[in-house]
Amino acid sequence: MEFNGTSQTGLNTSEDQSGFGVNASIHFAIAASCAVALCLFGMLGNIIVFWYLCFRIPKNKYTVYIINLTAADFLFLTFTVFIMGIQLNKLIGGNDDFTGKEQLYIFAEIFYDFAQYSGMFFLTAISVERCLAVLFPIWYQCNRRKNQSSIVCICLWILGCSESLIENLACSPKDFMAQTNTCTGIEIMTFVISIGICLPLMVTSSLILLLRIQRTLRQQYPPRLYVIIITTVFVFILSVTPFSFMWFLMYFNLLPFDVHIVSLFYASVFCTVLNSTLNPYIYFIVGRHRKTTPKVSIHEILQRAFHEEEAKRKNNQQRSVY
Repeated sequence: MEFNGTSQTGLNTSEDQSGFGVNASIHFAIAASCAVALCLFGMLGNIIVFWYLCFRIPKNKYTVYIINLTAADFLFLTFTVFIMGIQLNKLIGGNDDFTGKEQLYIFAEIFYDFAQYSGMFFLTAISVERCLAVLFPIWYQCNRRKNQSSIVCICLWILGCSESLIENLACSPKDFMAQTNTCTGIEIMTFVISIGICLPLMVTSSLILLLRIQRTLRQQYPPRLYVIIITTVFVFILSVTPFSFMWFLMYFNLLPFDVHIVSLFYASVFCTVLNSTLNPYIYFIVGRHRKTTPKVSIHEILQRAFHEEEAKRKNNQQRSVY
C-alpha cells in the first residue's frame, strides 16, 4: 500500500513546499533507473534458478518451496520494474495524468503486494519445516505427506493473493490517506501477519538451525540447506522488516508524513528489491564447494545446495550394505 500512498501524495519538487531541491525529480529518476537495473539483474538470477530446479534437477520437498519462492521473487521484481516505469513517467514523462492512472496503480500494487507477501510466506514455511525436521525427526518422517510441499505452496499463494486483494481493494488510496477504520484494521492485520507471526517464526527457526550448526561444526561442514535458510532469513530481516515497521509507524503519524515519504518509498523499494535479487545468488554462493575449482556448472552448484542431504543419506546406506 505504500506505493498507492506515495502516488496519492504525489512528488512535489518545489523546494519551498516540500523541502526538496529543484533537482529532486532528476535524483529520484536516477534512483528509479538504478532500481530497474537491479531488478533486471535479480530477474536473471531467478530465471536461471527456476529453470534448473524445474527442468534440470530432481525435485524434493525443499526445492518445491525454493521454486515457488523464486517465482514470487521474479514476479515481485517484474512489477517493481512496472512501478518504477510509472514513477519515471511521473518524474520526467510528459503524460502524468493519463487515462486510467488510478486503475493502473491499483493493478500494479495488487501484484506487487501479492508477490511480496507470498515470498515471505514461502520463506517462513521452508524455515519452519526444516526446523521441525531437526527438532522432531521421527514425528516429521511419520506424519509428513508426500505432496505436502505442493499443497502448502498452493495454500500460501492463495493466502498471499487474498491479503493483497483485501489490502488494495478494501482500502483505496484516498481511504488510506484519510486513515479510515477499514484501512486501519487492514494495516494492523498485515502488520500482525508479517511482524507478529511470520517474523518470529523465521527468527526462531533460524536460531534453532544455527544452534544445530554450531553443535556439528567441529565434526563436519554444516549442511548447505541450513546455511541457505539462515542467510535468506537474515537478508530478509535486514532489508524488509525495518521498512515494514517504518510504514506502520508512519501510517499512525508516529513518523513525519511529509518530506520523508518519497525518500522512504525509494529506500524501501531498493531494500526489498535487494532481498529478491540476492536470493538466487545466495544459492549459487552456498552451493559452490569450499574446495572446488573455478570451473563448475550451475547444475552442479544447485544440486549440491539442495540435494546434499539426500546424497549423504544414499552414501551412508551404501556403506551400511557393504
